[in-house]
Amino acid sequence: MLHINSGYYFALVAALIWSGFIIVSRMGGISALEAYDIIAIRYTTCALIVLPIWWFKLRFNLLDKKLIACSLIGGLAYALCTFHGFEYAPASHAAVLLPGLMPLFIIVFSFLINGERHAFEKWLGIGIITLGILTLFVPLLSAQQGLTIGHLYLLGGSVCWSLFSILIKRWGITPWQVTVSLAVVTCVFYMPVYLTMLPNNLSMAMIDTIAIQAVYQGFLATIVQVLCYVRAVQSIGPSSMGAMMAIVPLVSGITAIFVFGEVVSVTLIAGLSLVSFGAFLAHQTWFTNGKVRLFR
Repeated sequence: MLHINSGYYFALVAALIWSGFIIVSRMGGISALEAYDIIAIRYTTCALIVLPIWWFKLRFNLLDKKLIACSLIGGLAYALCTFHGFEYAPASHAAVLLPGLMPLFIIVFSFLINGERHAFEKWLGIGIITLGILTLFVPLLSAQQGLTIGHLYLLGGSVCWSLFSILIKRWGITPWQVTVSLAVVTCVFYMPVYLTMLPNNLSMAMIDTIAIQAVYQGFLATIVQVLCYVRAVQSIGPSSMGAMMAIVPLVSGITAIFVFGEVVSVTLIAGLSLVSFGAFLAHQTWFTNGKVRLFR
C-alpha cells in the first residue's frame, strides 16, 4: 500500500484555503458588505480566537515596534487594498495578480532590502509569471472597461504583503507572533476608526454572508492556513510546499469562472497557466535555514 507523507495533506489544505480566500473575498466584494466591514469581521474574529491563547499560554510583547510595523503593513494596509480590489476586479483576475505579483515583489524586495542573491530558476520563474500577467492584462489596456481601480488595489495589496513577508524574515518574527499581532494590532488601530468614521453596511447584509466571511476570513484563512502551511514546510520541505502552492492560480481562477460566471478567454487561461508554472519555479528555493515565509 502506497504511503503518503501527511505533510502533503497539510500542504493541500493550505493551498485550497488560499484558493478559497480569493473566491470568498470576491463573494464579500459583490455582497452588501463594504470592504471596511469585511476587514472588521476578519480581524475581530481572529483576535477573539487568538487573544485568549496569547493571554494564558504564549504571551509576548504586542507593543514591539517591529510587530506593529509589520501588522500595519501586512494587516491593515494589505486588507484595505485587497478587499477594495475584490469589490471591482473579477476573482479570476485576482487569481492571476495576487499569486503572481507576490513572488515577483518578494524577490525584488529581498534583493533591494536584504541584499539576497537568487538562483537562476527564481528569475526564470519571475519571468514566466510576468509573461503570464502581461498575457492577461495587455489586451485589457485597449478594451473598454478592461482595467479597473480594483486591479490597482490588488497590485497595492501584493506590494504590502510582499514587503511584510520580507520584514518578518529580516526580523525573525515567528508564525505565532504574526498571527496574533496581525489580528490584535490591526483591531486596535482600525476598529475605533471603523466604528466612528467609516461606512458600515453590516445591518444591510444577510447573516449567512457575515457568517461565511467570519469563519473563512477570521479562522480558516488567518489561523488554519498558517498552521497547515508551517506544518507542511516542516514535514515535506519548502520546495514541495512551494510547488503545491503553485496550484492556487489555476484552482481559484477556474473556480471563479464557474462560481461567478466570469468571462473565459484564451488570454485568461494562458495567464493562469503561466503564473502557476512560474510560481512553481520561483518557489523552489524561497525557504532557507528552516525559516518559514508566509505565502498570503
